[in-house]
Amino acid sequence: MNEITLKNAQEQVDEWIKTIGVRYYNELTNMAILTEEVGEVARLMARMYGEQSFKNPNETPELGDELADVLWVLICIANQTGIDLTEAFKKNMAKKTKRDKDRHRQNEKLK
Repeated sequence: MNEITLKNAQEQVDEWIKTIGVRYYNELTNMAILTEEVGEVARLMARMYGEQSFKNPNETPELGDELADVLWVLICIANQTGIDLTEAFKKNMAKKTKRDKDRHRQNEKLK
């Protein structure tokens, strides 16, 4: 199986939107959808790893699918606002590395 890069994922989502999805929802709608999808991840995490229980004990958790929904909408927002997620991720990693290179090792709470 071929690995999917962020660039490839952005291209695949854009192609899907153009051929199947008709058009992108506007940015504000996509932000609301992103919030909704993150809420679904939170609900599932609370039941899988937290103290809440599933209403239906036969419910099969699909955390990967819910995370993929978050990624999908995030990619939509990046595409429609002209963000190259590969470059944004590289810059973000560099920022975090420079800012936090010693911070976490010195955090007593993490030891």
